Amino acid sequence: MPIKKILVVDDSPTERLALSEVLVKNGYQVVTAESGDEAVVKSKSEHPDLILMDVVMPGTNGYQATRTIVRDDATRDIPVIMCTSKGLETDKIWGMRQGAFDYMVKPIDHTTLLEKIRALG
Repeated sequence: MPIKKILVVDDSPTERLALSEVLVKNGYQVVTAESGDEAVVKSKSEHPDLILMDVVMPGTNGYQATRTIVRDDATRDIPVIMCTSKGLETDKIWGMRQGAFDYMVKPIDHTTLLEKIRALG
C-alpha cells in the first residue's frame, strides 16, 4: 500500500513545520497533531498511512500514544516511526516494544526518513 497521508506528531511547532515541509515537497499529504492524545484521535479520524511520532510531549507521551494506536483494531495497521531526541539504546528498545515500526533520533536526517517511507510504500 503506497504511503500518501502522514500524521506528524510533535509538540514543537518548529519540528512539525520542518517535517511537514519536507514531506509535502515530496508529494505526501500531511496531517499534524501536537500531543499524544490528539495523535490517538487523529489516527482514527484521518486514517493516515503512516505516523511520525515524537516521544517527549506533555500529557500522553509518544510511547503511550503508540501503544494505544497499535493495540486498537481500527488503527493497528498504521506503521509508527518514532522521531525523538531520546537516543539511548534502552529508549529505542522501549519504543519498539510499544509497537513502533522504526525509531529515528533527532535531528532527523530527511533523506534517510524519505527512504524509510518509500520502503514502506
